[in-house]
Amino acid sequence: MAGPGGSGGQIGSGALAGGLRSKVAPSVDFDHSCSDSVEYLTLNFGPFETVHRWRRLPPCDEFVGARRSKHTVVAYKDAIYVFGGDNGKTMLNDLLRFDVKDCSWCRAFTTGTPPAPRYHHSAVVYGSSMFVFGGYTGDIYSNSNLKNKNDLFEYKFATGQWTEWKVEGRLPVARSAHGATVYSDKLWIFAGYDGNARLNDMWTIGLQDRELTCWEEVVQSGEIPPSCCNFPVAVCRDKMFVFSGQSGAKITNNLFQFEFKDKTWTRIPTEHLLRGSPPPPQRRYGHTMVAFDRHLYVFGGAADNTLPNELHCYDVDFQTWEVVQPSSDSEVGGAEVPERLSSSEEASILTSEERSSFKKSRDVFGLDFGTTLAKQPVHLASELPSGRLFHAAAVISDAMYIFGGTVDNNIRSGEMYRFQFSCYPKCTLHEDYGRLWEGRQFCDVEFVLGEKEECVQGHVAIVTARSRWLRRKILQAREWLAQKLEEEGALAPREAPGSAVGRARPALLRVAIREAEARPFEVLMQFLYTDKIKYPRKGHVEDVLLIMDVYKLALSFQLCRLEQLCRQYIEASVDLQNVLVVCESAAKLQLGQLKEHCLNFIVKESHFNQVIMMKEFERLSSPLIVEIVRRKQQPPPRAPSDQPVDIGTSLIQDMKAYLEGAGSEFCDITLLLDGHPRPAHKAILAARSSYFEAMFRSFMPEDGQVNISIGEMVPSRQAFESMLRYIYYGEVNMPPEDSLYLFAAPYYYGFYNNRLQAYCKQNLEMNVTVQNVLQILEAADKTQALDMKRHCLHIIVHQFTKVSKLPTLRLLSQQLLLDIIDSLASHISDKQCAELGADI
Repeated sequence: MAGPGGSGGQIGSGALAGGLRSKVAPSVDFDHSCSDSVEYLTLNFGPFETVHRWRRLPPCDEFVGARRSKHTVVAYKDAIYVFGGDNGKTMLNDLLRFDVKDCSWCRAFTTGTPPAPRYHHSAVVYGSSMFVFGGYTGDIYSNSNLKNKNDLFEYKFATGQWTEWKVEGRLPVARSAHGATVYSDKLWIFAGYDGNARLNDMWTIGLQDRELTCWEEVVQSGEIPPSCCNFPVAVCRDKMFVFSGQSGAKITNNLFQFEFKDKTWTRIPTEHLLRGSPPPPQRRYGHTMVAFDRHLYVFGGAADNTLPNELHCYDVDFQTWEVVQPSSDSEVGGAEVPERLSSSEEASILTSEERSSFKKSRDVFGLDFGTTLAKQPVHLASELPSGRLFHAAAVISDAMYIFGGTVDNNIRSGEMYRFQFSCYPKCTLHEDYGRLWEGRQFCDVEFVLGEKEECVQGHVAIVTARSRWLRRKILQAREWLAQKLEEEGALAPREAPGSAVGRARPALLRVAIREAEARPFEVLMQFLYTDKIKYPRKGHVEDVLLIMDVYKLALSFQLCRLEQLCRQYIEASVDLQNVLVVCESAAKLQLGQLKEHCLNFIVKESHFNQVIMMKEFERLSSPLIVEIVRRKQQPPPRAPSDQPVDIGTSLIQDMKAYLEGAGSEFCDITLLLDGHPRPAHKAILAARSSYFEAMFRSFMPEDGQVNISIGEMVPSRQAFESMLRYIYYGEVNMPPEDSLYLFAAPYYYGFYNNRLQAYCKQNLEMNVTVQNVLQILEAADKTQALDMKRHCLHIIVHQFTKVSKLPTLRLLSQQLLLDIIDSLASHISDKQCAELGADI
């Protein structure tokens, strides 16, 4: 059977060209109007900025504007605008402009009456204007006339005009250190400090028509954050997020989200975060948070008397935190950055080896160093910002800019830093396997559960990859079935996998598990497919007891990761209303750790009297009552809690091991690459590829073998293995030459987004070197990627003295050697010809 690509169009150059503005993570769309040639792959070759690189930009000179903190920054077009703040002695109301293209500072042009000097105000951009609300004004040096404000000013970027909005009707209470954002043509104000107390009210005002607008207080519902100040807000996925801040004794590191449509708050749970996995950032205040793509980025602030400088990232879709590791060329250190050099000075201090080492942030192919270095000056010292608070941040294109703040010893900063985001399409691995579980297509095993013999179907490939205990059960069931057929004399010659298409569907392999009931087993199966469980209602007794049954199964099946998830959910759900029921159930199920948690909860000073007065306490078993009383009278010594926690293996780790050999005895399909067989697993291929899903559902080949190609092109074996790694466990790292073969694979095989394609494109643009240029030239010639072939020849010509020494040069085809000679002849000058002739 031919591989996919016989019908439908190829990726179009027009669609790709539109995605080239973001050099770090291209946006790629499918255009079905073009022909079936990978020639339409359009690449953009350097200079590039390294993903996750911090870069120190020119600081603001004192003659332009003072160093400051408690100010605001906003982004408009290709510039950052800084307003207000304080320099340690006085409040400010100047407006500064930083051009991100020229990396230059100036004072912004202004007319009209600006807002009074202030700090801890807010500033947002709507349309072609900046809006400044509230803040703290007065003379901080003499400590006089200090007060909060609730005024609203507009600054028009086009004319430089300041205008105060005089709004009739009810106004928000004057405040500072609040949060503000723009959504649906309105300015939204939340919380802050009014001079006497922290707030948690919310107000909104329309920004479309100054004459008709008015302030409205928003009626909030749900888990409203506590009254707080000095916190950031950010909007992502049509929701507003608030993280930490100063909230008195209630200060936490909770993340809250606000639904604009129904005006409801929700606290983002952390029970799903495994012990040992990245936790949320410490509680803090004076930090920044910005939104980019599906992520929130938190930087700086004061965290329990420290000034951390890690950058924390929250994935809104997966609800997970991580600390973003800066790229190696962020050059973490502490020295001052020297003045900017001219391009000639820079060129003189770099050896050829040093030049080639700047492969991502400079001209990555070692070409035209003079012009590239003029645009990208070298910084020899640290480019990572130090910890700070009361700084400000904004996003332009695919980068975050951070300016100012208070650093060590209460010093104000005038530094500007740039951080390069990554914005690849998200990994759909967990969602794809979850869809396979929900749809129950291609099931080949049926688990018979408990005394009621309830049945739950699944897929041998996923289950045996994730659970050794269930793997043994499935192997035992296979052996029993084979013995039974042999005894009955019905053992037919073994057929090739998949040969049953067009005949009666084979019976599912039945596996009996008497120690499991259907409902908790389904939750366990959901975890095997997705690495997570859908948490039921927190605190409800029935739901907590369900997760306790799942926990019991996780212990029996030796699923450490699921054990941790269940324990964390149960421990977070225990409260005064359910603690006795949970404790008794834990005792019956012999769940020692959960029972200990419940006993410690009960004997707390603030809980004990309430618990023993409950009717449920009277109905407890005598041994449990005795244990509670003894625990209260004589608490056991605390065990050390710094023991390492085994969180088990993840879905990605298990599927990686499965592809690398652990799943060999469960293969049920053979993929043929240029005649070479590669055993694989139908369920996994169908989960990740709509092409394979349609094939196995409708026209499975009789011999169970599938020929692999990408359009008319057969990929190399190395590239094919890279594609399998992506299918099985989402791996996108590969040699650049593999990326050429696989660039069109997401289109042909119907992957559920273009993540692989985006990585392939960037891999090609950023990682062609002298060492691999010949392999990529071969791949480009085979795939007819003409622009890449031309680029490879360009590198070979300009670096021929190095390329000529590579052993792979002698392995090229005659035609490619002729192409290289032709390119050399085209680029060599008359002067160089004369010099060569003289040498000869």
